[in-house]
Amino acid sequence: MNNVDDLDLKILEALQEEIPVVLDPWSAIAKRLGIPEPLLLERLKRLREAGIIRGISPVFEAKPLGIGSATLVALPVPVERIREVADIVSSYPEVSHNFRRDHQYSLWFTLSAKNDEMLQGILEEILCKTGFSRDTVLDLPTVRRIKIDVRFPLDGKPGGVSRGPK
Repeated sequence: MNNVDDLDLKILEALQEEIPVVLDPWSAIAKRLGIPEPLLLERLKRLREAGIIRGISPVFEAKPLGIGSATLVALPVPVERIREVADIVSSYPEVSHNFRRDHQYSLWFTLSAKNDEMLQGILEEILCKTGFSRDTVLDLPTVRRIKIDVRFPLDGKPGGVSRGPK
């Protein structure tokens, strides 16, 4: 998309800031930018259709929510089963996201739970439903949390700040 203008850049920067937790966040963001809400929504739609925005989602602090255990799991899913297995994995609220890789381990996902016992129980259930055994998957539990605040500089200034171990 070659026609990204200054307003598009301001919108993209605003999306990297705190999105207000209010009934109508788009209205609040439009007000902060000094533009009408319909213009903001039209620009967001255009940026999404152009593939510049893939999605907008919150990032939660796990501990206050009672989540004490997490892992990254990789499954060796044959290409013809990717959609089927991804749909099963995505049906679990404890899975924050999954993604496909061009690799022997073609489907990766993050899984979180209250504790290790619950986490392993959910993982066993997913493996049972998808037909994979423990010895065919990678299970990479979180051993240390590092909070990273990543922002993409749109004005030529450096970005991406690590806040260190949590």
